[in-house]
Amino acid sequence: MDPESEGPPIVKVTPLQQMAASCTGAVLTSLMVTPLDVVKIRLQAQNNPFPEGKCFVYNNGLMDHMCVCEEAGNKAWYKKPGNFHGTLDAFLKITRNEGIKSLWSGLPPTLVMAVPATVIYFTCYDQLTAVLRSKLGENETRIPIIAGIMARFGAVTVISPLELIRTKMQSKKFSYKELHQFVSKKVSQDGWISLWKGWAPTVLRDVPFSAIYWYNYEILRKWLCEKSGIYEPTFMINFTSGALAGSFAAVVTLPFDVVKTQKQTQLWTYESHKISMPLDMSTWVIMKNIIAKNGFSGLFAGLIPRLIKIAPACAIMISTYEFGKAFFQRQNVQRQQF
Repeated sequence: MDPESEGPPIVKVTPLQQMAASCTGAVLTSLMVTPLDVVKIRLQAQNNPFPEGKCFVYNNGLMDHMCVCEEAGNKAWYKKPGNFHGTLDAFLKITRNEGIKSLWSGLPPTLVMAVPATVIYFTCYDQLTAVLRSKLGENETRIPIIAGIMARFGAVTVISPLELIRTKMQSKKFSYKELHQFVSKKVSQDGWISLWKGWAPTVLRDVPFSAIYWYNYEILRKWLCEKSGIYEPTFMINFTSGALAGSFAAVVTLPFDVVKTQKQTQLWTYESHKISMPLDMSTWVIMKNIIAKNGFSGLFAGLIPRLIKIAPACAIMISTYEFGKAFFQRQNVQRQQF
């Protein structure tokens, strides 16, 4: 994705090269932001603790992840949320009480899910952007919004069934035969739609984030290129644009992130007690309950760790991705010359 300008001819990067470029960013981002997300989710969950032996949702800046605690009697990495008084206090207490390794809890399965999700998301965005620009023109400002919405919508839809399967695999050791039996039983009991459980609240938060992020990223990157008097954005321009765009999108969509956390914890609470889920689980009802209990500021619980996490996550992901594409682009130019 190059800024709209009258620069030199652009050599295209193939979809396979785009997929390869996104992998490195996914791994680096997951390694760096997982501790911040563990802290964020603990702060959000203080007033609604997770049942022991169950799981909760956290996000590494790329996608949602279900992290399952080990069953009672084992050394579960997740323990009942403490009485945290802010981000730094949460860091210190989690490290002291559970060890520094707990800040990277659930990292291996996170990588397993983050890489394919990121590959789908970023590749789809680039491909959709190219198609829309050929139809609507290079200077159409709505393109990042449309492409961002469609790419995130598609990525969430494709990954949701895999997320359910991975969650089950985390709960205890399964053979492939047992896993196949689990999926077959799930489908026979609740239908194919059951594999997309939790899809709606994920889309509600991630799709607006994607639209806001890509729109601001493209605008900021183009503006910084113009100010610098260059055609091609540098690594630092991509890094800065990603950080600023991600921060703005994170603030706007944080209430939906808090609601999703609350909804997931309630879901597992009801399932653990084998009782039917109440009807008042809608996003707007949960928002009203949060405001009534904790005030308007309750919708922005975990704001600081979310910002600290999202800014570098978006910056690292997009700058690494663009760096990888630039590398492949140079390789393609050299091939054309020989």
